[in-house]
Amino acid sequence: MHASFAALAEPNRLRIVELLRTGPRPVNDIAERLELNQPQVSKHLRVLKEAGLVDVQPRAQQRLYALEPRPLRELHDWIERYRRVWDARFDAMDEVIAELQRDDEARGRKKTKKG
Repeated sequence: MHASFAALAEPNRLRIVELLRTGPRPVNDIAERLELNQPQVSKHLRVLKEAGLVDVQPRAQQRLYALEPRPLRELHDWIERYRRVWDARFDAMDEVIAELQRDDEARGRKKTKKG
């Protein structure tokens, strides 16, 4: 999983993954759409392939690059565990804030009655 995070930390590789979400693409198409030169894209694709994030599918005279779902699912599952923890913490914080606001409102009403 560390290799996946390291590969995705580079902005152009992340852009390539975003582009490949819509389906397999050849290097030249990726380069054109992202306005990068072909050697740059090939280098980024090699890193993504070594991290297991993309697979190469030979088609006639082209090599199509496609996302490999397994490592992306692993990243999603790992992140999801932390998202649930933070959601629970934010929910608890929302409850504390609401309680503090109710206390402030109650104190404000008491001051108004006394004053």
